Amino acid sequence: MFLKKIDFRRLRLTFLLWAGLGVAAGSSCTKDNSPQPEAPAAVETHLVNSTLIGEYSPSVLASRVSGIPLAGALVRYPVRVYKLTYTTRNPDGQQITASGALLVPVATQALPLLSYQHGTISPDAEERAPSYYSASSEVYSAVSVLASTGYIVSAPDYIGYGAAKALPHPYEHASSLASASLDMMRAAKEFCEKEKVVLNKKNYLLGYSEGGYATMALHKLIEEKYPTEFAVTASAPGAGAYHKTAFAKYILSSNQKLSFLSSYVWVLDTYNRVYSINRAPSYYFNQPWATQLQANPFSDVPETPSELFTSTFRTGILSNTDAPMAAAFRDNDIYDWKPKAPLALFHGTADDYVPYFNSEDAYKAMQARGATQVTLRPIQGGNHFTSVTQYTLEALGFISQY
Repeated sequence: MFLKKIDFRRLRLTFLLWAGLGVAAGSSCTKDNSPQPEAPAAVETHLVNSTLIGEYSPSVLASRVSGIPLAGALVRYPVRVYKLTYTTRNPDGQQITASGALLVPVATQALPLLSYQHGTISPDAEERAPSYYSASSEVYSAVSVLASTGYIVSAPDYIGYGAAKALPHPYEHASSLASASLDMMRAAKEFCEKEKVVLNKKNYLLGYSEGGYATMALHKLIEEKYPTEFAVTASAPGAGAYHKTAFAKYILSSNQKLSFLSSYVWVLDTYNRVYSINRAPSYYFNQPWATQLQANPFSDVPETPSELFTSTFRTGILSNTDAPMAAAFRDNDIYDWKPKAPLALFHGTADDYVPYFNSEDAYKAMQARGATQVTLRPIQGGNHFTSVTQYTLEALGFISQY
């Protein structure tokens, strides 16, 4: 394992913008050969347990977004927050117990279900996972206000956090992010049936960065495999790395410093493990970083690709001769498919972590397949961190139309 420490200073800025508070918040047609979660039987249940974390008044929720002008005015209902534990599948297909937060407005009318996929959380800061509902969590502030406007919010922790913290997080692995999120939605639905909370059959999907990637993967999974179980009403993924193959070539051909290389090491580690490629770090990384990453997964790495990555690895990807890793990238390319429900792709045009071409490529590929309800929503001049606030407001405006 050669997991590398992420630039959490930059991620913290993302969550500050998201929350408006002084706290942190963060397909191709190719056959997917990665281990796939098994489709559930019709009688299978997912909800294991539910625990009430607390009930929060509109005034308390509004105080959490005092730094965002007029955001407090959106608050409408008190919100009850629960921790749910539920069953899902690890990338190797084994059934495990995972967790997430469920935010339920205290209201009498039927409400829609919104699945919210969080952004990157460092392995040593798992208290930011939704089910902890801590002040450093994304769901604590702006997402709680979103719930208060009238959405039942299902927020999966993902594998690797919460109840599944003993397992490695499959970072940027499409199928397991999607299945963990879908199974959390199933658990949320079971909870609502048990507690007599009425859903109105509308289902929305939101998420930014890794959450945007997870949102796209979830939308694709639902429409292609479970359209009668959850009909997607609308989704708004933000700044996701949807075109993994192109992203890899962009990185490995670059001669510039790339500040996100630390997190990209995590992506490679995930694919190396999940797809049983099982190469030593020295195949991917030059010395001394290969040895450092082997001994200490949080070692620093340089920001210049040619300095960090071996010529063997770079040449293999750029010449299309590294078959195992190229196949892993293809299996996680989720830009080239035809969504049926309205989908808005939000992305900063100056994104310096996840390049804008990821959303642009998805938009063009979906249009080429005949998708009629896909729109590209560029955030002009925005980078990966400064775009968050505009994404949040515009994504809410987008889904509220449906």
